[in-house]
Amino acid sequence: MSIDFILPDIGEGIVECELVEWLVAEGDVIAEDQPVADVMTDKALVQIPAMHSGVVDKLYYAKGEIAKVHQPLFAMTPEGSAQSESVAEPIVAEATAEIPAVPAAAVTGTQVEDFILPDIGEGIVECELVEWLVAEGDLIEEDQPIADVMTDKALVQIPAMHKGKVVKLYYAKGEIAKVHAPLFAIEIAATGQAPVAAASVVTEAPKAATAQVETKAPVVAAQTVSTKVVNAKALASPAVRRVARELNVNIHQVPGSGKKGRVYKDDVVAFNQAPVASANTNAAPVANVAGVTRVEPIRGIKAVMAKAMVNSVSTIPHFTYCEEIDMTNLIKLRGDLKEVYAKQDIKLTMMPFFMKAMSLALKQFPLVNSQVNEDCTELTYFDDHNIGMAVDSKVGLLVPNVKQVQTKSILDLAADITRLTNDARSGRVPAADLKGGTITISNIGAIGGTVATPIINKPESAIVALGKLQKLPRFNDKGEVEARSIMQVSWSGDHRTIDGGTIARFCNLWKSFLEEPSNMLVHMS
Repeated sequence: MSIDFILPDIGEGIVECELVEWLVAEGDVIAEDQPVADVMTDKALVQIPAMHSGVVDKLYYAKGEIAKVHQPLFAMTPEGSAQSESVAEPIVAEATAEIPAVPAAAVTGTQVEDFILPDIGEGIVECELVEWLVAEGDLIEEDQPIADVMTDKALVQIPAMHKGKVVKLYYAKGEIAKVHAPLFAIEIAATGQAPVAAASVVTEAPKAATAQVETKAPVVAAQTVSTKVVNAKALASPAVRRVARELNVNIHQVPGSGKKGRVYKDDVVAFNQAPVASANTNAAPVANVAGVTRVEPIRGIKAVMAKAMVNSVSTIPHFTYCEEIDMTNLIKLRGDLKEVYAKQDIKLTMMPFFMKAMSLALKQFPLVNSQVNEDCTELTYFDDHNIGMAVDSKVGLLVPNVKQVQTKSILDLAADITRLTNDARSGRVPAADLKGGTITISNIGAIGGTVATPIINKPESAIVALGKLQKLPRFNDKGEVEARSIMQVSWSGDHRTIDGGTIARFCNLWKSFLEEPSNMLVHMS
């Protein structure tokens, strides 16, 4: 079967290239990793290697034309495809004897091809299939989202390249998909070759012949689960476990149909709908599953976070400095402005004020906005204040940053913060927003807690954790006790470059801007 070779990413930000020279011709037999073409980007000449051994069927571009990244470059028949088709012929003949004849119009109009998972980030060779957004048999449109996959950097949505019908999904939810390998098969309109279209129908015949067997299998299993099956490990996602709890099903008794016995939602539903076993069914299996543990691999963002935290703590000598800030005046100011700007669809939270005040303080304490090199021999100062904010997203801890805070107004910051927060909570933050941070704010107080020891987001030099707001009694200038809105803040600094006096003076200045917003206004340029 002929498949398309998708032109992968050939450099950051590059979306097209010039086809300088084909190193093969149509009909040539090629080997895996053999150079196929030379292409020219705006940076360099790049040689494109073959992913598989096989025969070149068609070259989609002429010499000198512009090829698009993530689009088909050439078509080829992988080695072994012809043999598998010949082996399938006897099975096809037997299956088609019982299948009604397909109208000629249906035979000549389509062909099945594999969608090759393209490059989804520099250096990324595999990803976790988080969720399929389509099912086998669905009709899809060009650019329609097909799947959510998790790399070690972000959640990425994979769009369809062509309009057509999903024939087969090659991975189950939770499995690891390989970059440059088929992700799913799609039936699309043929390019005019009747033999190819006919071949697609032939390949469908054995599927039709086996469909009845597959549909009967869950029923047979369901009739026996009540008495025999005990799934000790019960590999299942949290969503499947929630369904099991809602249906009052013991997931350890559900036979998994997935790889290594993984339990899917359909397995739980089928088990719940199975005939109930006799009243004197032995309850021993339930007792045997007490104390069962399960092993869950650490992947994606969580794996990256784990490595980053260990690297930071093991290489940076942290020290912590705590202070309290009276937020009463700032809360009043924000309350007065909130309703005004809400009418303009601007969500005015406290974070824009924290960031702007921090940027004003960094102008006077540039050391806090610096980064030390790996062997601690050089210190780099940054004119831009790219302030990160830790977000507790559904895929793990993400730290997108607002670029050039020193040049932006409170309202500009509010718009950027809203966008980044929404992106982070959905797990789809552009890579550019995760890079280049110079200092970080962690608003852990939004969940709870007053004091923390935050871990520095290496290679930055400092991070602050904001505690929750509390109404506490404080003495005013007249010696009278009154209720004030107090927030505890906890700084962690890199003690190789920042000493206690520096962080204390920096925090005092930042605090003065927050406690007296008019003071912040005077310092804005």
